[in-house]
Amino acid sequence: MQNNQIANKMPLFAYKGIHILSGQQLRKLSEHKYSCSSSSLLDPLLQPWWNWLVAQTPLWLAPNLITIVGLVLNIVTTLILICYSPNGMEPPPRWTCFLCALGLFIYQSLDSIDGKQARRTNTSSPLGELFDHGCDSISTVFVALSACISCQLGHYPNWLFFQCFCAIALFYCAHWQTYVSGTMRFGRVDVTEAQFSIMAIHLISAALGPEIWLTKIPIVGVSWNYTILIFITIGYAQNLINFLKMFTQGGSGKNGSSVAGTSVLSPSIPLTLVVLPALIIAQKSPQNIFTEHASVYILAFGMVAAKITNKLVIAHMTKSEMEYLDWSLLGPSLLFLNQYFNCIVPEIWLLWFTLIWGTQDLLRYCSQVCLEICQHLHIDLFRIPYTPKGSAAHPATASVSSQSNFGGNADKNGGTTHRKSKSKPPH
Repeated sequence: MQNNQIANKMPLFAYKGIHILSGQQLRKLSEHKYSCSSSSLLDPLLQPWWNWLVAQTPLWLAPNLITIVGLVLNIVTTLILICYSPNGMEPPPRWTCFLCALGLFIYQSLDSIDGKQARRTNTSSPLGELFDHGCDSISTVFVALSACISCQLGHYPNWLFFQCFCAIALFYCAHWQTYVSGTMRFGRVDVTEAQFSIMAIHLISAALGPEIWLTKIPIVGVSWNYTILIFITIGYAQNLINFLKMFTQGGSGKNGSSVAGTSVLSPSIPLTLVVLPALIIAQKSPQNIFTEHASVYILAFGMVAAKITNKLVIAHMTKSEMEYLDWSLLGPSLLFLNQYFNCIVPEIWLLWFTLIWGTQDLLRYCSQVCLEICQHLHIDLFRIPYTPKGSAAHPATASVSSQSNFGGNADKNGGTTHRKSKSKPPH
């Protein structure tokens, strides 16, 4: 009866008659224990705010529902910004920048209390960690793009490409490192700090107008958005250096392998199959597909990257080998082949196909995985179907006493906007 109820939760996206996770993977998932180390500067300062916020949250509100609400708000505010400046060249209205700052703050706050709510209601499970990382992988794409639009990087297409795809790649690398070592590690300046930096960019654009970033700095003679590029690039470099240390330390598996016993280099293949075609297609496009349709391009390849990132997270949590090829790569492959045959189909048609195909493939995949885990663990995804143990007694105290700040700020972005800082245990 309960499985039938769960099966009816996602009829639009879940596959029918197909199982993604094997029985062994589900057993390994049940045994998974979250491991994280973080030395974030801002997380301890934000703990009182997060503890107060979770204390105001109704006990019947499911942690995953908190996460998805924050993600939806973040996506909606970014899409509004994109509508006014799809290429990052037209200055969007100031209020759209303010909305993006507000949407990111709400997402960051809700993402930081979902784990606390799970522990508060005694509903923690491996699904919470997976769901949290999945939402973060999508948020990474939208947050990076919104920051670039807000500071008018569309005037420098190569920099726009570099910033967005570095954010996406470094988010993937954070989970690559976890797949190798078994522990997520975040530095003193990481996702939480990057998120607040991006909020500051949006607020400056809202207060002074996005055009402010194109004005020249006195004496230096370069535009203000170049200063943003410099600081973000330094952040990328720092996180990349920390990531590369993984290869000298080796993995936690046998003979320095990954947690699944595979080569520590194996996750590089799916990432290369996304980033390299994206670079080649953008540079060689006779129709300037990236310059003319920057937002659609980044979102299209971002959905593909989010899919492979989710597969990497599952491989880590189930200690299994990651598959290299994926159906989400169909769109990029068609774009690549179309260029090879001198664009027999308008590139914009294939770009929209890539976005639509990649989005539906990501949603169907995530829905099916959640469905299978819910059935295996006998839980619901978006509701608490019973009275949580101990929930009637001192709920506020229970939330405040939990000082780990995870819940969603959990996958620190490889150095920028969105990997979240999992200084808190997943729900």
